[in-house]
Amino acid sequence: MKHWQQATLPFDQQNEMISLAQDSEHSQTIKIRMYLEKLISEVRNNIIRNQHRYKTRYGLHEQDLLVKMNDLVLEKTKEIRRIFYVRYECPFKIIKQLGSTTFAVQYCKKLTLTRQITMDVIVELIERWNSIQ
Repeated sequence: MKHWQQATLPFDQQNEMISLAQDSEHSQTIKIRMYLEKLISEVRNNIIRNQHRYKTRYGLHEQDLLVKMNDLVLEKTKEIRRIFYVRYECPFKIIKQLGSTTFAVQYCKKLTLTRQITMDVIVELIERWNSIQ
């Protein structure tokens, strides 16, 4: 008498005694499938419509910066704004454009520090004219 038996795994060949009966209400499954396809198409249309709405809403606040090499820019801070928090980090000089919205910048106070920033966190540094002159 053997105390062990070979394990039957899901991918082992099964006996052919198993048979599945045909669904008697085939037309009902077609109706369910059509209903699901209709729901899926409505969901797709809603997603496309919402993406378009989000894109236009984002475009309202997007700023077109015209920055070029050697321009000075400020970087917005990521911290939550409180009353005395700094809103922008010290000036950076653009040294290279890496992509359409990505730049390599150099820290003005310490020339060995460089980093990569994107256009959404950049603010142009505009030199003010002295009104006394």
